[in-house]
Amino acid sequence: MHAGLTWRGARAVVAVALTVALALMLGACASVAPPPQARLGLKLAPAALGTSISVQQHLKVERNGRTDDMDVALQVEPEAIDVVGLAFGQRVLTMRYDGKELTSWRHVMLPSQVRAEDVLEDMQLTLWPAEAIAAALPAGWRVAEQGLKRTLYLADEPIMEIVYSGTPRWSGTVVLENLRYHYKLTIQFAPET
Repeated sequence: MHAGLTWRGARAVVAVALTVALALMLGACASVAPPPQARLGLKLAPAALGTSISVQQHLKVERNGRTDDMDVALQVEPEAIDVVGLAFGQRVLTMRYDGKELTSWRHVMLPSQVRAEDVLEDMQLTLWPAEAIAAALPAGWRVAEQGLKRTLYLADEPIMEIVYSGTPRWSGTVVLENLRYHYKLTIQFAPET
């Protein structure tokens, strides 16, 4: 430890470094403001998932040669979606969506471009049934599924590809590749106990 750095100071530096790493991870697709037509504004009803789930996930985001990790607890009931994000055992993000209102809290060091709306949208594009997504997409967008692969298109240009290791969609490993913003998100679901 540097002679001029106290234990409290070192902890603060580590906390800031962890928070910045998390911000980079969560802001992977939001680091550059997307063109208005690139944001869907997708907010599907929790009940549209068609079931209730309570899962633990480990997220890994890869972008520009950098890898960041976060653990997430996700619970979906017909009346609400609840998300808690942890980095190194510290709560850094919470989110609740009841089908009408999205409320969220994030660590004070997270930048404003880390938006709960984007987290909700990517989660729903990954886990909700393709039929529910297709019914809510704006003009020009479409979703297609072939086996264990889901692709989101804008005007026939593939924007996002999602590959599942098995079914249900919230088990095993899911790999989401955002082809427009050039990042890869790997979701490893913890086995049910």
